[in-house]
Amino acid sequence: MQSYSSHQGYTRYPSLDGRIVFITGGSTGIGAALVEAFASQGAKVAFVDIDVPSGEALCDELAQKGWARPWFAACDVSDISSLKQSILKAAESLGEISVLVNNAANDQRYDTRSITEENWYRGLAINLHPAFFAAQAVQPMMAKSGGGSIINISSINVQFGPPNLASYITAKAGILGISKALATDYGVDNIRVNSILPGWVATPKQLEKWLSPEEEAELMKRVCLKKRLGAHDVAKLALFLASDDAAMITSQEFVVDGGRI
Repeated sequence: MQSYSSHQGYTRYPSLDGRIVFITGGSTGIGAALVEAFASQGAKVAFVDIDVPSGEALCDELAQKGWARPWFAACDVSDISSLKQSILKAAESLGEISVLVNNAANDQRYDTRSITEENWYRGLAINLHPAFFAAQAVQPMMAKSGGGSIINISSINVQFGPPNLASYITAKAGILGISKALATDYGVDNIRVNSILPGWVATPKQLEKWLSPEEEAELMKRVCLKKRLGAHDVAKLALFLASDDAAMITSQEFVVDGGRI
């Protein structure tokens, strides 16, 4: 079975060389794969996360590979003011942002019958609101430079509704709405906005907390491709959507799940 970390290299997109890319939730999992993928293209990558040790370790790892060291800052994306400040500081350091990937998320499970208002709104504060306000913050930069690409990470869960994820699924469905609305409103500035809906990605966190051998065996019965979905599978699609090869693709939703049956 293919491992979580196996990505077997990336297609080269010359248009991404030198691009300024901002990624939320980039220290681990899908986010770390996104940071690595864009760094491999010669992009100047900035990312934020609450996990500082993992973020700093990732920066060290990529610098040791000979790629440009990413710009990294600690940030709780639910603090919108802090998120906006991080975006501005990254732009001051690297240049005006032309690619935004809204990835930060928390898929904490809660019983729908007893979830508190605090936990409900906390889920929206992490999984929904930052995507809109990060896009709002980069829009003037992208418009000034002639366009850009915003990629919002949603989830295949919005199509299947697994248990105990009501707040998370609601937020991830909202991400699709945000993408459609922004694609319409920002299109006049040549800013493209698309969504990626990953399936159950076998990140270390998922393997530790949720994806047991029994769950994985059941999952394999429900997908066409009988192998693990890796974080780099999501990152590869993000590279394409950010590149000039996708210049006429906007307001679309792309599923990466191995073919859910």
